[in-house]
Amino acid sequence: MLIQSCSNSSSKKPVFRDTSITVATSFNDLFMDSLELDQFLKNNTAYQDYTEQFNDFYKDRNYAYAWFDSSGLSEQASNFRNLQLNFISSFEDSSLYHPEMEQLLERFVSSNKKNKPADSLVLKAELLLTGQFFRYAAKVYKGSDIDAAELGWFIPRKKIDLHALLDSAILHKNEEAYAPQNQQYKKLQQYVERYSALAKQHSPDPIPPLQKSLRSGDSSAILIQIKKHLQLVGDLEENVDSPLFDTALVIATKKYQQRMGLTIDGVIGNKMIAELNVPLKQRLRQILINLERLRWMPPEKDTNYILVNIPEYKMHVYDSGRLQFDINVIVGTAANNTVIFNDKLQYVVFSPYWNVPESIVTGEILPAIKKNPDYLTKQNMEIVKQGKIPVIRQNPGPGNSLGLVKFLFPNNYNIYFHDTPNRNLFSQSSRSFSHGCIRIAEPKKMAAYLLRQDSSWNDRTIDSAMHLKKEKWVALKKSVPVFIVYFTAWVDKNGELNFRKDIYKHDEKMANKLFKS
Repeated sequence: MLIQSCSNSSSKKPVFRDTSITVATSFNDLFMDSLELDQFLKNNTAYQDYTEQFNDFYKDRNYAYAWFDSSGLSEQASNFRNLQLNFISSFEDSSLYHPEMEQLLERFVSSNKKNKPADSLVLKAELLLTGQFFRYAAKVYKGSDIDAAELGWFIPRKKIDLHALLDSAILHKNEEAYAPQNQQYKKLQQYVERYSALAKQHSPDPIPPLQKSLRSGDSSAILIQIKKHLQLVGDLEENVDSPLFDTALVIATKKYQQRMGLTIDGVIGNKMIAELNVPLKQRLRQILINLERLRWMPPEKDTNYILVNIPEYKMHVYDSGRLQFDINVIVGTAANNTVIFNDKLQYVVFSPYWNVPESIVTGEILPAIKKNPDYLTKQNMEIVKQGKIPVIRQNPGPGNSLGLVKFLFPNNYNIYFHDTPNRNLFSQSSRSFSHGCIRIAEPKKMAAYLLRQDSSWNDRTIDSAMHLKKEKWVALKKSVPVFIVYFTAWVDKNGELNFRKDIYKHDEKMANKLFKS
């Protein structure tokens, strides 16, 4: 049954309360009315952006308090308070700190039944907690107010329903039950506090460039400095005071090289020295930048998907939420950035034609034809349509620039996966050589995976389709989500923190936005 509760003032809005809801009353009547909420929002401008969420949340509750129960301040309120304080401490971000709320909550924690705070203070604490939750959730779960597209990110940003999130927070006592972050975010976040402490406590001297590479069995005083840095970041545990390049250092070197995306050979060269010399404060910022990107990532609606991390030069294929395999890739050059976006892979095209982009026709092919009239014949190319700028394509064959198969997820950026005749490039540690599309090292394996549920496709039929004289299109029975992302810091499947170079300067641009103050 609904009871209308009216005030003596004719200007006050009526409030409907559901008497079927059981609400604790040890802190007097734990209800508010809409006028009190309006007045709070008028006096606290920091929360006015969340006016709609405030009103919807309390209307749904019939204006019953959310953060107080029969014993006073609820467990959920204490959990949220701790969550917010941990964030402020770990991220060194004081923008969420609210001194008045903290003082009020301290009073409730220390109060007893004989000395209850005034009703007006309970109301203020209730509304401050709600306002702080909206601010916290908007920042931590939704991400900073940054135009992602301006930073080259065209994956639609995750949308957060703050009202629904608060409902979940009040319902569950465990933050893990309502925190809408992916597992990668949680793994990477664990390193924030560690690197924050390292950056404050240690400022290692730069390691000078090496005259020659150091390898197993060598002895040098500089190895002590290298060992101490490897110990600092967790790759080496012993013999840090010895100048000998021993077995423990070989193992630590390979581990570090793997985490940095360097050639894993156990030899210390100047590329590794350059990574060791990156300041710890800069590494911390790198972690924070990539945590921000993770806040933007949409939730996993499909557990089967393909993810390409551009700075890692790696494709990760997931099935039922589990990593099936990784494939090395080649991405666009700094001048021809591979775009960050998502779409759905729909077609496998065997023995493809390469329809040469107009920019390549004008910039490379027409000048080559002027030098050598037989250029098109030698490249297995043909003019499909004459014009001021002719339409040119390369026919199927082993020398085709797209190799023997391509994988299409139609998009506005004209980006797709494809094979390549230049197999030697995959052995290099840095692989940004393409015009923007993504070349994959194991195209036959990829085709077999995508067609695995179709019994007409096997090793023999796939190999045959890759060597036809005309291209053959195969539509997938179910499209596969594709995410092309840009992460320069992440935690791998072994729990190790990885860093990569900011090859497109996206980190640099984001740092100017995130850390401008």
